Amino acid sequence: MISRRVFIIGGLLTVISACNGKGTSPEASATVNTLEQAKPSRIRIYSASNKGYIMSDKVIKSDAEWRKQLTAEQYHVTREKGTERSFSGTLLNNHEQGVYQCVCCGSDLYSSEHKFESGTGWPSFWQPIAPENVTARADNSFFMKRTEVVCSRCEAHLGHVFEDGPKQTGLRHCINSVAMTFVK
Repeated sequence: MISRRVFIIGGLLTVISACNGKGTSPEASATVNTLEQAKPSRIRIYSASNKGYIMSDKVIKSDAEWRKQLTAEQYHVTREKGTERSFSGTLLNNHEQGVYQCVCCGSDLYSSEHKFESGTGWPSFWQPIAPENVTARADNSFFMKRTEVVCSRCEAHLGHVFEDGPKQTGLRHCINSVAMTFVK
């Protein structure tokens, strides 16, 4: 039989665990979390037009705001981690000099100086314009181990990075055309 002391201590621990929100209601916690998410944090990114690093606010928008800003395909790829069909992207055969920017927030992502022909059907780069401008994350979807690449400023899904690139870095950033715009 459980002693009275064990019963009371167990009950108190249960109450403490349930009140982990420090006495706030779920509605108040949701409001605090929403406000914390709405407060943009500042990050350091490289700007090609400024020819150096700048401090920029992270871009945080609701799904409704992203849907209003982006085409259906852009939204699917960047916000739902989709992939455009291979050899269908408008930037695949672009050989002009310039900068590839995030379609969602305009952050500089890749330079044409780092683009190469991989034969995979997507624009490929051996490095980003600056390491701070993109973030690599583990992606274990579809029963594969891959590395996802997202925009550091708005967390838009860009594509994946693989370790079969040219000798400069050995990396191939395989990026969806629809996730980028090109600026000369």
